[in-house]
Amino acid sequence: MRADGRLVLAGAPIGQAGDVSPRLREALRSADVVAAEDTRRLRRLATELGVEIGGRIVSYYDANEAGRARELVETLKEGRTVVVITDAGMPGVSDPGYRLTRLAVEEGVTVTALPGPSAVTTALAVSGLPSDRFCFEGFPPRKTGERARRLAALAGEERTMVFFEAPHRLADSLAAMAEAFGADRPAAVCRELTKTYEEVRRGGLGELAAWAEAGVKGEITVVVAGHVAADVPPDLDGLVAEVERRVAAGELRKTAVADVAKAAGMQRRELYEAVHRGSSTP
Repeated sequence: MRADGRLVLAGAPIGQAGDVSPRLREALRSADVVAAEDTRRLRRLATELGVEIGGRIVSYYDANEAGRARELVETLKEGRTVVVITDAGMPGVSDPGYRLTRLAVEEGVTVTALPGPSAVTTALAVSGLPSDRFCFEGFPPRKTGERARRLAALAGEERTMVFFEAPHRLADSLAAMAEAFGADRPAAVCRELTKTYEEVRRGGLGELAAWAEAGVKGEITVVVAGHVAADVPPDLDGLVAEVERRVAAGELRKTAVADVAKAAGMQRRELYEAVHRGSSTP
């Protein structure tokens, strides 16, 4: 057996071929096998890059992923290098790649990645929505009931959410999101990212759903702001009662007011004044 094989997950450009890294060019030249989601697209990309693929090219897509993954693992165990590349973005992220990666890990094969453009992080960056915490939810379910249940479960999600969606389902999905999250929930529809006709449409979910009714074309990524809990005014009467209970138990009023106000996230002076108005305790 030759030296240990290596599985390389290659990030493909999401629009512009010029976004390809020098490392990806070299990987396509030198790999023993290149497993592509669409072999025709791979050959077109190689032609655009002026790269000659030196190894064997095989197809690796949703319909044949399970069986082909086992074949590729055997190739890896022979000590060969296999590069996996999808139509756009990173293999395994709503694209073929997960099953092969899992099998390779189980067999102790080295797995590495060539980072590249990502519609998820690109859309998040240009959306204008909070990006410090986010979650990727992939494609919403196609069936109306399943989609409604999935979105309802996300209604309280505080992180910014990123979805993929097919253009012909976009209007229905945005309407379902408006129903689940509220029509005013801020969102952004990012279309054809990095391409000639790139467009980012921002607004409330209800507004975006109405806009999408006319029809939208291209690759779509939707970014939706997370849930923001409404500011609920403190229960002043309850806080005053808590201070009075502590005072009755022997605690100094000043200490009780300070502790209760801090726990409630309010100004100490405001609570002290309320206690003073409602209590005659010295």
